[in-house]
Amino acid sequence: MLSALDLARRIEAGDLSASGVINLCADTIAARETEIGAFVTYDVEKARSCAAPSGSRALRGLPVGIKDIFDTADMPTQYGSPIYAGCRPAWDASAVSLVRRAGGVVLGKTVTTEFAYLQPPKTRNPHNLAHTPGGSSSGSAAAIAAGMLPLALGSQTGGSVIRPAAYCGVTGFKPSYKLIPTVGMKCFSWSLDTVGIFAAGVADAALAASAITGRDLRVDRTTPAPPRIALLRTHIWDEASAPMQNAVEHAVRMAEKAGAQISELTMPPALVQAFDAHPTIQDYEAFRALAFEFDNHRERLGLLLRTLLEDAAGITADAYDVARRNARRARHALGDLKSEFDVILTPSAPGAAPDPSSTGKAIFNRLWTLMGTPCVNVPGLFDASGLPLGVQVVGRFGRDRDTLEAALFVENALSRFAA
Repeated sequence: MLSALDLARRIEAGDLSASGVINLCADTIAARETEIGAFVTYDVEKARSCAAPSGSRALRGLPVGIKDIFDTADMPTQYGSPIYAGCRPAWDASAVSLVRRAGGVVLGKTVTTEFAYLQPPKTRNPHNLAHTPGGSSSGSAAAIAAGMLPLALGSQTGGSVIRPAAYCGVTGFKPSYKLIPTVGMKCFSWSLDTVGIFAAGVADAALAASAITGRDLRVDRTTPAPPRIALLRTHIWDEASAPMQNAVEHAVRMAEKAGAQISELTMPPALVQAFDAHPTIQDYEAFRALAFEFDNHRERLGLLLRTLLEDAAGITADAYDVARRNARRARHALGDLKSEFDVILTPSAPGAAPDPSSTGKAIFNRLWTLMGTPCVNVPGLFDASGLPLGVQVVGRFGRDRDTLEAALFVENALSRFAA
C-alpha cells in the first residue's frame, strides 16, 4: 500500500514528484484494475497535468479517489445507478472542492454500490478476489488496499467506511457527523450520511482529514499517549465470528501491554434502543431522499433498494419521531459515560469479508453512525486464511483528533507486539 504521509514527505523533500506518485498509481492500476474493478472512471493524464502546481499545499499533489456518490465537474457522476448513466454535473461536491483546495488531485471516481445501499458491485477484494471488498465504498477501500491510490473519499450511512476498510485491511476514518460537508453528495439519509476517508494507516488518514477540514488532526508529530480504552462487546457480540472476537480481545491485550488503561463497558439500555432506531431513521429518510428515483424510475432500481423503499413507505412519522427521540437519549447516555474512558474498542465487522454475493453486515457500525461519533478502523490483524480483520476505535463526538491518536496507539501496539 502507499502511505500518503510518506509520499507527502518525500515530495516536500524533493525526493519524489507528485507526477511520480501518479505514475506509481497508474502502474498499479494498469496491473490490477481489470481483476479488481475499483474504478468507474479515471484519467491519469489529467491527473498529471493537475499535479505540478499543487506541491506546496498540504496534500502535495497526491492523487485521491472519489467515491462515485460525490458530484464532480470534470468526471461523470452516476451514483452506481443506470438512471444516471453518463450524468455530468456542472459542479464539484464540497468535499471534492476541499480536496482540490488542499492540493489533492482527483485521479478517478471509485465504485459505489447503487445509491450507497447494499447491491453488490463489480469490485473484488484485493486480498482474495473470491471475496467482497464490502460496501458501499467498495472501490475506495479496494483501491487503497491494492496500492492504486494513497487516499480516497467514501461515505457512511450505516457502516460503509468502517466495514470495507476492515474487509480490505486499510484504515477507514468516519469523522464526527458534519465535520466534512455533504453538500453535493447524493443523500440517502440526511441524519446519518457522513463523509469518510480511506488510507493505508491511521496517520495517513489523519493527514488527509487535517488537510481537508483545516483542523489540527495530524497525529504523526508526537508519540500518542496511552489512552483509556473501554472494551465493548455489545449486545450482539455473539454475531461476531470467533476470529473476530479473538482479534478484538488480542487488540485489547496488546494495547494494555503498551500502557493503555483497559476497562469493560456494559451496553447501556439506551444504546440498545438506539441500535434498533437506526434502520427506522435511515429507511424513513431514504424513502424521501430518493423520492424522485422511486416515483419516476422505480423499475430501474435494484431489487434490494426497491424493496427497502417499498417497505419504508409504511414507516409512519410517529415511528420516525420515536426513533429520533431514542437516538437523542442514547447520545446523552453515551455522554454521561465520558469520564470513564477516552475511546471504545469494538469489532469493525462481524468477521472477515464474505463472498461477493453480499457486501456484509453493518451491525457493528450503525449505532456509532447514529451517535455521530468519530470511528476508525485499525488494520493489522488477519484470520487463518489471510483475510483482514479490523478493530474499531470509537471516540467522543467532536474529539476526532483524540480518537485518531488512540487509533494510532492501537495500530502501533499491534505492530510492536506482532507475533
